[in-house]
Amino acid sequence: MKLLSFRFQGEERFGPKVKKEEAVWDVLAIQEQLEVLPEFPDKLIDGVSQGMEFVEQIRKLTEAAVQSETPEQFKHSFSEIEWQAPVPRPPKNFICIGKNYADHAEEMGGQAPTDMVVFTKAPNTVAADEETVPVHADLTDSYDYEGELAVVIGKAGHKIPKQLAYDHVFGYTIALDLTARDLQEKHQQYFLGKSLPGSCPMGPYLVTKDEIPQSQNLSLVTKVNDEVRQNGNTENMIRRVDELIAEISKSVALEPGDVILTGTPAGVGKGFNPPKFLKAGDTIKVSIQSIGTLVTHLS
Repeated sequence: MKLLSFRFQGEERFGPKVKKEEAVWDVLAIQEQLEVLPEFPDKLIDGVSQGMEFVEQIRKLTEAAVQSETPEQFKHSFSEIEWQAPVPRPPKNFICIGKNYADHAEEMGGQAPTDMVVFTKAPNTVAADEETVPVHADLTDSYDYEGELAVVIGKAGHKIPKQLAYDHVFGYTIALDLTARDLQEKHQQYFLGKSLPGSCPMGPYLVTKDEIPQSQNLSLVTKVNDEVRQNGNTENMIRRVDELIAEISKSVALEPGDVILTGTPAGVGKGFNPPKFLKAGDTIKVSIQSIGTLVTHLS
């Protein structure tokens, strides 16, 4: 199921993409009018902890809408809504993995790290699909892009065994990890260079894990102004999703709504000679197989 968060007539809503249509089911409107379920979360992030039970509730709501006398009243075309990131603001942990593709580690001037590289981004960096975000020219002249597969945690856990890791995944989305390379190097820690406002567009959809049973064989392509810069595949991750969850959760107790950015393949701006950093007016498109395309504009 492809889920999205959006605003309609000033109200925050969510729902699944309507199959074969550029539209979304407004599940809150369905529940409000048809009263299909005894209770239902009013925010997507609040339903994530219910896992596949939440997905089944959404199916029941959309089926009730289809069988109603006026199903069209419960749909909104994409042109009518204001998109939001599927997780507009991670409630707690926003965990990022560095140098998780060997080719990217090499283009950054080193070898693949022996130990996992972990850093965080500020939760308020999240932006939506098709949003225009600042290039922060007053702070950096080396703003860079990293297209990544993002994992959304659905079930809490601490010291999660690798073989049980996928039980804790709710679904997947696309993230664009925008980075001020000069700030990253100046401070030797990643946080400031990774946490400028608008530096983590995510979306367009949160795809439930039942639709992506194999997350380690997804093509990942990043384009800047329609020029292909990154052309990778998640099969080339050094540490796979289950390994990342197991290793991270040894130290950090994961909670529903936590987001893990799994790393980026080669082709970032800094990896070119001379570097190809971002500028105002650029458009970045990150496409991941089975999820869709995340579009970001820079100003």
